[in-house]
Amino acid sequence: MTEKKKILIVSRSFYPEISPRAHRATELAKEFVRQGHEVTIYNKKSHLLHDDFSRQQGLKIKYYGKKLLPNIVIRKPKVLYNITRAVNKFFYIYFYYPYIEDTFKIPRALRKESGYDLLISVAFPHSLHWGIVRALEINKQISKIWIADCGDPFMGNKLEIKRPFYFKYIEKWWCRQVDYISIPLEEAKNAYYPEFRKKIVVIPQGFRLEKMQMPTVTNKVPTFLYAGLFIPGSRDPRPLLEYLLNIKKDYKFIIHTKQTEMVTPYVKKSNGRIEIHNYIPRDQLLEKISKMDFVINLDNNQRDMLPSKLIDYAITGKPILNINNQLNKNLIDQFLSGDYSNRLVINNIEQFNIENTANKFIELCTE
Repeated sequence: MTEKKKILIVSRSFYPEISPRAHRATELAKEFVRQGHEVTIYNKKSHLLHDDFSRQQGLKIKYYGKKLLPNIVIRKPKVLYNITRAVNKFFYIYFYYPYIEDTFKIPRALRKESGYDLLISVAFPHSLHWGIVRALEINKQISKIWIADCGDPFMGNKLEIKRPFYFKYIEKWWCRQVDYISIPLEEAKNAYYPEFRKKIVVIPQGFRLEKMQMPTVTNKVPTFLYAGLFIPGSRDPRPLLEYLLNIKKDYKFIIHTKQTEMVTPYVKKSNGRIEIHNYIPRDQLLEKISKMDFVINLDNNQRDMLPSKLIDYAITGKPILNINNQLNKNLIDQFLSGDYSNRLVINNIEQFNIENTANKFIELCTE
């Protein structure tokens, strides 16, 4: 049995938030406790959300401060919408607003912490890593090993507008100080500066695989689901929706997303064939997936970025219809007719077992 470790996880996203990064931090914390380690979480939210959860799971939850910088609200009237959207984008790109505040809150919160074997900072946002390196400059006794966990790259993120040059110096600053940079897949290494790639370790997203046994179903009409964010021009649902509206066949397409404005016009024209819903907790989503004939993945068209939902889909065993920028209408027709022979296949599902994921982190502080 592995020697008991004292572990600190710093994550802006955590239970009960619904997001890939919240899942990453929450499931890691639970698995570390299950393996007998002592775990402390630092999160931005109010303790009122976490009292029962921390007692049930046997971990400590502390706070590096409530969110102070307000979000820039996108107004609905057309003129205000364009203005507020542009302002929000400007401040996000050039100042990393509002996430920049983590850089200053985290050092204050961690100033009295010490004696940890392992510190894991879970980004998004990457300002968590900036805060950690400042904290370690002030107090080197916080942890023996620091691992910066990155769901997506920062400067090398090809799905976002290119960041200003000065962020390069910030990224290189924390990369010089960190012990390891953990990323979810091998191809993502190329999104980081070459001089730091020797610090990179591949640690996939982790799931409890025993909960994923899904039955094979055949609905009266083809019923399928997509859950997640949209990215115009990349992870873009509109070409698919345009095609679906123009076919005569009955179907039911269920979409779970926060970006309702992108798909609402298609929902209204679909005569009930397309539904849109907000996010739901992961267990509820998996239950819903169990009733689907197949699921939809909108491809990032980037080999170095793998949507975590794709892993969720894969471990359920449901056929995956992969949609990329070159819309394959014949493939869509095949799925609608029940032919899944050209489904997307994700190999080596066991690599996503949360026990294996947690062990990879532990190994890095026992070498």
